[in-house]
Amino acid sequence: MGLFSRFSRDMGIDLGTANTLVYVAGRGIVLQEPSVVAIDQATKTPLAVGSEAKKMLGRTPGNIQALRPLRDGVIADFDMAEIMLKHFIRRVHEGQYLVSPRIVIGIPSGVTGVERRAVMEAASQAGAREVYLVDEPVAAAIGAGLPVSEPTGNMIVDIGGGTTEVAVLSLKGIVLSESVRVAGDELNDSISYYMKRVHNLVIGERTAEEIKIQIGSAYPTRKEEVKLEVRGLHLLSGLPRTVGIQPAEIRESMTEPLSVIVEAVKRTLERTPPELAADIIDRGIMLAGGGALLRGLDDLISAETGIAVHVAEDPLSCVVLGTGKILENFKSLERVLSSSFKGN
Repeated sequence: MGLFSRFSRDMGIDLGTANTLVYVAGRGIVLQEPSVVAIDQATKTPLAVGSEAKKMLGRTPGNIQALRPLRDGVIADFDMAEIMLKHFIRRVHEGQYLVSPRIVIGIPSGVTGVERRAVMEAASQAGAREVYLVDEPVAAAIGAGLPVSEPTGNMIVDIGGGTTEVAVLSLKGIVLSESVRVAGDELNDSISYYMKRVHNLVIGERTAEEIKIQIGSAYPTRKEEVKLEVRGLHLLSGLPRTVGIQPAEIRESMTEPLSVIVEAVKRTLERTPPELAADIIDRGIMLAGGGALLRGLDDLISAETGIAVHVAEDPLSCVVLGTGKILENFKSLERVLSSSFKGN
């Protein structure tokens, strides 16, 4: 890569539904921000991007809209995604770069050709010289330190904000995979729905996520469970109210989306060739992505499959670390890339 790439500061990007992470070759992870943009409705100009915009979710006046450009792992609003990417690239390069960067982006393996093209065009419009796409489970496996180059079976379950990717990898490639559009967002939605149905309490997206982080779990634990006070709008009276909830309630509310994730893992295991299945039994299943941080999820999948489950050392960063390793070992790992686009 040499001098040329040093001036261009090549980047690996995990363009996630919930968070965007950026890795710069030679520097490591330099940015981790929520994938949120706040715009002025009248002028359509961005007012805030990332953490500042996320603070505005559900709290904006009529003339300001805070939105997430990605849904279910794909671009839902192309213009906003382009604005967000440009903002992050400019921040990483401190407003300037001598040569347009080469960018490797991790995307869900189940996206369509049209959706792939949208991601590449957004990155190209944001200033990339070359854009390469890598399937998220491959990037996550590389980032988690799995030996994907060897002729052994490796199973990765990458649970993000919009999609869950389940894949079996060997010799730098995906042997088989499954992508389900059920992940962190659906867990949040199920909590919101439960609070409305059982407690007649309307809560926002951020509150649901906070409940999940603080007392959410996928499997019963021996640890003493603490009650949580939740504030929201009471449906019947129309007034603000505080309700106390137990961790067991939240676990019950997330049963349906969690069962979809577990079934995707089981289906993938059932289709795995015998030799690779034997490797997976020996090595276990690796969990990555923000969803892997949900307490007890490893125990739930292990109980359902009978296979040991490990959580990656830094699950949130696995995909972006994988894109960074691909950048820094481009010649040896080029074969894992799924799509490419080269500008003028």
